[in-house]
Amino acid sequence: MKVCMDIQAALGQRAGVGRYVRELLWHLGPLAGTDEVSAFFFDFKRRGLPELPPAVTLRACRWLPGRVAQNLWKRLGWPPYEWLAGAADVYHFPNFIRPPLGRGKKSVVTIHDVSFLRMPETTEARNLAWLSAEIHRTAERADAILTDSHFSAREIVELLRVPAEKVFPIWLGLPKFGPPPAPEAAAAAREAIGIRRPYLLMVGTIEPRKNIPFLIKIFEALTDFDGELVVAGGLGWKTGPTLSAMTYSPRREQIKLVKHMNDAQLSALYAGAAAFVYPTRYEGFGFPPLEAMSRGTPVIAARNSSLPEVLGDAPVWVDGFDVEEWAAAVRGVLAAPARADRLRAAGLAQAAKFTWEETARQTWAVYRKLV
Repeated sequence: MKVCMDIQAALGQRAGVGRYVRELLWHLGPLAGTDEVSAFFFDFKRRGLPELPPAVTLRACRWLPGRVAQNLWKRLGWPPYEWLAGAADVYHFPNFIRPPLGRGKKSVVTIHDVSFLRMPETTEARNLAWLSAEIHRTAERADAILTDSHFSAREIVELLRVPAEKVFPIWLGLPKFGPPPAPEAAAAAREAIGIRRPYLLMVGTIEPRKNIPFLIKIFEALTDFDGELVVAGGLGWKTGPTLSAMTYSPRREQIKLVKHMNDAQLSALYAGAAAFVYPTRYEGFGFPPLEAMSRGTPVIAARNSSLPEVLGDAPVWVDGFDVEEWAAAVRGVLAAPARADRLRAAGLAQAAKFTWEETARQTWAVYRKLV
């Protein structure tokens, strides 16, 4: 069996789909045995080869820009993807959309969530137009659809009207941060990004679904917490309300936005937080609270979308978006060390269920099912 994966997202995205592609590819390689795994990307600007596991063959297109290829696919439905990427038995497109393929070619598409259909007002306009125009055709033509949770699988079946037997929910793995950092090393990493006081933490791209203006209201209500609110994540889209809420908050001097950090700093941020607070409106999976749990941090989370499935009984759950209820939930963790310890233990046990090895094993099983 020959499997070809499109890895374009891994070159331009550090988190999100980019991370999914990198981790999955690295863990698929060892499963190949006598089968073949190849990775395809456009490298018109000669940016160089991404790091790949030894078992994976790299194929790059250097004579055609990826943007031009996308326009041709959009307007003409041509050229067939395999003309550029080479022959394979199964093609895996891990970033929502399936480009044109020749007749009889098997394809797997990962649709991570359908928030752009359920909550279109939270999606960046250009991305919304592209996904809305292509996603139904992709769902119809793909031989199998992978998604990150059973919740997202139900959403896909309902909103894209595809047979349930065509959709395979496969949980994602967690990054291996390594052992928790020593207290001195963690403190030094936090000091390097200017954090010197107790803090509440939220991690995620700055975009509407993350509900960060509401998080700031929670923080403003916690007048008895003499610490900081740290929001860690890059700027996404429709950031105006979030940045305004930070700028004009009466506690703005205690709110810190950290846009860039390495893995060591992120690990230290998780490990040092008094609590991780996650009032998100919709998640197809929910990496950040799981990552916080893997570092032994108590989590307070919104009970919606995929989060109950993924986080289990490990967090403190809050229904709805009442500021005082959220503030009371946070106080209940901060004021009760024994309860925080129980949440830490439950979170570590829950996070241990998510490995990239298992994600890759289940993905490989879908490839084999098609062939």
